[in-house]
Amino acid sequence: MSNLINRRKFVTGTALSAAGILMSDRVLGMHHAGETSDASVTESVASKYNLMKDVMKYRKLDSHVHAHLFDGGPEGNIAFADRLGIDKMFVSLPAYHGVGTPQEFRSFNDLMLKCMKQYPDRLIGQFTANAIYQKESIEEIKRCVDLGMVGLKVYTQLKINDPLFYPIIEKMIDLKMIIHMHAYTQLGLGGYRMKYDTGIRPNTSIPEDFVNIAKRYPEAMFQYAHIGGGGDWEYACKSFVHYPNIYVDTSGSNNPENMIDSAMKLLGEDRLFFGSDNCYYQSVGKILASNLTENQKKKVFFDNYNEILKKSGRNVD
Repeated sequence: MSNLINRRKFVTGTALSAAGILMSDRVLGMHHAGETSDASVTESVASKYNLMKDVMKYRKLDSHVHAHLFDGGPEGNIAFADRLGIDKMFVSLPAYHGVGTPQEFRSFNDLMLKCMKQYPDRLIGQFTANAIYQKESIEEIKRCVDLGMVGLKVYTQLKINDPLFYPIIEKMIDLKMIIHMHAYTQLGLGGYRMKYDTGIRPNTSIPEDFVNIAKRYPEAMFQYAHIGGGGDWEYACKSFVHYPNIYVDTSGSNNPENMIDSAMKLLGEDRLFFGSDNCYYQSVGKILASNLTENQKKKVFFDNYNEILKKSGRNVD
């Protein structure tokens, strides 16, 4: 029986991670000549497991997803959302390629506003800004909030604990909205970071930066992006244990074994958000394949992020 359960978990976690597998009308029902006996056993178990029933039974809010960045316009987002039962996506377009001038971040926010107008019941924008331009950023935050956007999504122009960010953080505290920051930590051991060049931008925020700013502003809310993005997620989660105003989203294409379970054990059941970062199958599959209880899965997929939205009166019914 235990082998059957383990194989079911394997199928759940890996089937969704295979790009395009859900586009087939024969989901998990494929057979190819020359398969190994293990593959045949896995297929047999999979045929008895209604994966899509499991996928669709949970309401989902995608707290970390982009439009006009990785896979085209909002039509692509909605196609994945429909396929995977995602109620609403919180889309953003930070200054990923540009330097983040006021002209750039206003234009990026305008694109997200167009997405919202195109799919008003499905897409909600997270605005972006660049704290180097404090006056323009404050003005842009007000404009975007007035137009229905929620939460700040920022990239690597400044670290999250740079003093230039302080006025922006204070504005977000007043708005009771979360600050969602791109983040990364190189792999290491016991806090030691490897010395190889990974091409990470020098102003990328790391766990120590989040801890520093969380101490300074305990009333602020910070979202550490994509623990499934390939960095040292375990080190990050351990760093955040005693800082309840730091949340993590589970997005990213990487699915290390026990990542979701370990993050839950370290941070508790209220501080994990479902997100995809446009890695849709993997991000749903890793939660389904975890050992979380039904209630915990519901909280990660929907309730936890909705509780954040509720603070500013922008929650989903």
